[in-house]
Amino acid sequence: MSYQLKELAEVLEHPQKRTGLVLSDGKEAVTMAIIKQSDARMGDLKEALNELLDYFETDYPNVDFTITRDQTKLLDYAINNLFQSLLWGMLLAFGIMFLFLKNIKSPLLIGITIPTSIIICLLFFQLFEISINIISLSGLVLGIGLMIDNSIIVIDNITQFREQGFNLNQACVKGTNEVIKPLLSSALTTCAVFLPLVFLSGISGALFYDQAMAISIGLFASFFVSITLLPVLYRLFHLKDSNKEGRITRFLTKANTLDYAALYEKGFRWVMRKQKLSWSICLVLLLLAFGLFTLLPKTQMPHFTKTETLLKIDWNEQIHVEENKSRILKLLNPIKEKLVNQTALVGNQQFILDKTTEAKASETTLYFQCKTPDDLEVIKQTLQTGILKKYPNALYAYNDVDNIFNLIFSDDKTPLVARLRNVENLGSSQNEELKNIWYQVQQNLGGLELKPIVWQDYMTLVADQEKLMTYGVSANTIFSTLKSAFNEREILSITDNQNFVPVILGGSAKRINTILDETTVISQDSAVFHIKDFINVVSAKDLKTIRGGTEGEYYPLELLIKEDQVDNTMTNIKEAVNKNPWYDVSFSGSYFSNQELMDELNIVLLISLVLLYFILASQFESFTLPLIILLEVPLDLAGAFLFLKLFGMSINLMSMIGIVVMSGIIINDSILKVDTIIQLQRQGYSLIKALLIAGQRRLKPILMTSLTTILALVPLLFSSGLGAELQAPLAIALIGGMLLGTLVSLYFIPLCYYYLAKLKVNVKK
Repeated sequence: MSYQLKELAEVLEHPQKRTGLVLSDGKEAVTMAIIKQSDARMGDLKEALNELLDYFETDYPNVDFTITRDQTKLLDYAINNLFQSLLWGMLLAFGIMFLFLKNIKSPLLIGITIPTSIIICLLFFQLFEISINIISLSGLVLGIGLMIDNSIIVIDNITQFREQGFNLNQACVKGTNEVIKPLLSSALTTCAVFLPLVFLSGISGALFYDQAMAISIGLFASFFVSITLLPVLYRLFHLKDSNKEGRITRFLTKANTLDYAALYEKGFRWVMRKQKLSWSICLVLLLLAFGLFTLLPKTQMPHFTKTETLLKIDWNEQIHVEENKSRILKLLNPIKEKLVNQTALVGNQQFILDKTTEAKASETTLYFQCKTPDDLEVIKQTLQTGILKKYPNALYAYNDVDNIFNLIFSDDKTPLVARLRNVENLGSSQNEELKNIWYQVQQNLGGLELKPIVWQDYMTLVADQEKLMTYGVSANTIFSTLKSAFNEREILSITDNQNFVPVILGGSAKRINTILDETTVISQDSAVFHIKDFINVVSAKDLKTIRGGTEGEYYPLELLIKEDQVDNTMTNIKEAVNKNPWYDVSFSGSYFSNQELMDELNIVLLISLVLLYFILASQFESFTLPLIILLEVPLDLAGAFLFLKLFGMSINLMSMIGIVVMSGIIINDSILKVDTIIQLQRQGYSLIKALLIAGQRRLKPILMTSLTTILALVPLLFSSGLGAELQAPLAIALIGGMLLGTLVSLYFIPLCYYYLAKLKVNVKK
């Protein structure tokens, strides 16, 4: 006799048990991650995605389509801000040139040479396969000031020769020839202090390759344009000069009536008359630089203003997805009006290329975006209060949103991680010993709170083998019956195209105790027994995740502490661990990576100074003159560190790059001045006379080059967005160092040269 399946069993079709879901603005949704290929342009991706959404909205009018966590907006916003900073920096620099040069033609000539230099830069960008990005653009922003410097020096020198009575052709030739050597030396010294940054390890070196190349290419392009195209244009523009002054020239002359020669002479005489006081000021600057360096915090990257974040929650309880969803909606209800966007990844997700989304049913990753950083802090505090009040056992942590900027620039790592490792296998007592060592460390840390250990509860069904043998019940029968009772017995799978529908032999969902009470099993002699008579339920817990490293398996204790607390905290943890014979401890965290990066930067700076020394020694054909110029660098550090302190910034990778670039730029002024002093002495001028006249001749170009470089960076301080925030510490360090460095270059360098010349005379005697 044959039967149909429906006559023997109840056949039900129902959705597969959910292991995860997505909430968008409080409603269930389907989310997809759009990932750009490495060789694709972000703009093309954005355009194609917008076209696709238009089609979807037309074909499915009842479905809402929304783009969240749009990185293309972030990139466009950052690059547009840098372009605006580039434009405003050029305008401010040209304003300074009009004021100092007191005519229209000279700034306009520079206005022609700068775009020419930028076009040459872009051609080399194409040749070296460098893209237009935040880093290369910031290099151009820095390079604009340096490009203007070269043009200013050439034009000012040609003008000085014309004022001395030389005709136009002679002035162009002599004025350009005189500065070729110091300009080339300046370009080489700037590259010498910047190019070594490329050899930093890891992402730092790879990242700033574009910036180093942008500045180096810009410098040499500007150098060749300044000594070739600029003199030709100067001659053409001034060929038909008339003796009549235009209105604008007369206005600029009246606006700037400063007597540069008298101004410099006044300062020079003060320094030479009060030499002891001048040397004392230099000593104070050195001490100030050292003191500020020790006081300023050290981080890998600067702080970024954020309006979005990821909150990862582990409820630390055995709950299903629906309960997880309910808790998230309750948490979001008080703050949803303040949120611009919100997405919750509840439980396990199915992103093919992202293995980090393989979460448990009790875990949630919540993304939310606010209008302002202040709103974000308020919402964080509100969520923290809600979680601690309603779910005290839950674990939560805030992380950066995984966009391209945060993946590269984020400095949001845990400062100190203590890795607790078993010295030997503890077997079943391992969890208990971990609790003990956790408690001992917590007691030894004083007021610092450790995150609780994340446990995963589970049940083990243990069969009583003696009873099974006594009553003639097979272990396989027990196993097969339990699989059916827990709806885990798949007997076949129906394939429909690419869909696989499993056919499960089982019953309705029930509690475990009910299943054990109601389920029966048949022995070999056909006797019926309740399965609970042969099964013991053992409840246990184990670590939810296991970490491993070079030292083997370990348990991490993450400590959010300040840099000055690290040494003391490490000592306290070691004291607690040394009392426990079953564990030892090692440490990791951003504190150590920051220290490693600072050590690398110090080595890079040392290499840069050695390169500088040899370049200057070859130019001046002297082993002592380069020391005078290099002595200026530690003095200028006081200005850079002081500005970082005043603006509440740290010593980080970007501010260190600003210091390196500042060293290269400010040395250029000193190179030009020392070269002029040497030339005047060869012409027969006395030492004091040569120092004074060189200072008077170079005062205006030094002031112009310093101010144009500073003003080219000032717009970065008033811009917003990641691009500007990334470059702000660089700009602050550069501006502070150059403001002080300009004074040092004008007055301290002549003082050092004076003492060196006197020392040489005494040695000869």
